[in-house]
Amino acid sequence: MQNEDLIIIGSGPAGYTAAIYAARANLKPLMIEGYQSGGLLMLTSDVENFPGFPEGIEGPELMGKFRKQAERFGTRFIQKDATRVDFSSWPLKVYVGNEEYSAKSVVLSTGAATKWMGIESESRLLGKGVSSCATCDGAFFQGAKLVVVGGGDSAMEEAVFLTRFASHVTIVHRRDTLRASKIMQDRALNHPKISFVWNSAVDEVLGTDAVTGVRLKNLVNGETQNLPCEGVFVAIGHSPNTTFLKGQLPLDEKGYIVLPKRPTTATSVKGVFAAGDVQDVIYRQAITAAATGCQAAIDAERFLETVH
Repeated sequence: MQNEDLIIIGSGPAGYTAAIYAARANLKPLMIEGYQSGGLLMLTSDVENFPGFPEGIEGPELMGKFRKQAERFGTRFIQKDATRVDFSSWPLKVYVGNEEYSAKSVVLSTGAATKWMGIESESRLLGKGVSSCATCDGAFFQGAKLVVVGGGDSAMEEAVFLTRFASHVTIVHRRDTLRASKIMQDRALNHPKISFVWNSAVDEVLGTDAVTGVRLKNLVNGETQNLPCEGVFVAIGHSPNTTFLKGQLPLDEKGYIVLPKRPTTATSVKGVFAAGDVQDVIYRQAITAAATGCQAAIDAERFLETVH
């Protein structure tokens, strides 16, 4: 069994950037990029806010360029999922099925998955009016009527942000009270461009090639109504991809990796670093993920200098 200097678990902007920096530092990183490589950007049609692409770029194409750059400098790839880790001793152990890999350092960049409503029309119209990121896609909806699904802080933030572009935003919430913090509630409730549909869920997203509306079901009396709109933003939360890490390092109550030594990316486990959405509950952008990937690679390089 070969003892690697650095194993990167997870791809996407954070993992690929970590790989680029680590490979250029001659750490010969091994990336376990997962069966679904590239992260959430693989589900994003147009990326217009990543610097260096004034005309915009497709999410999968951007991730392809990231990967090619990491490969150019010598990153090696395993296109499977890491199934478990053992951080109880050092060197660290990473498992892909029954295969065991040993490493002096590990960068965790497994990202977070969007929580979706789970209806067929939602996935069919993803990128055609259905989105989970107002910051990414809001500018495409100038003057449009939009729906935001959710009742927490992220839903209120998305709705308020979208009023910069939309003619009107309707928030659809399953209950008759919001989970959001008082300040975010007030901001949304008092906004002239925002209205609410309470005790309701989206039964279906309407439209063939683009969103034309939603069918709402009242969860109290079962009645349905159609609400015309051009876009649906799902803001019911994210789930960090950390199930395989439980018991191996501290996670917060939502499952995000805790970084006790910020602004570094070091976890509480010797030689383990985290980058991207797996530790970011605030920004969740490709550019911030890439930045922390850079930080994690530099942190790992400096750590390895102390143990060689």
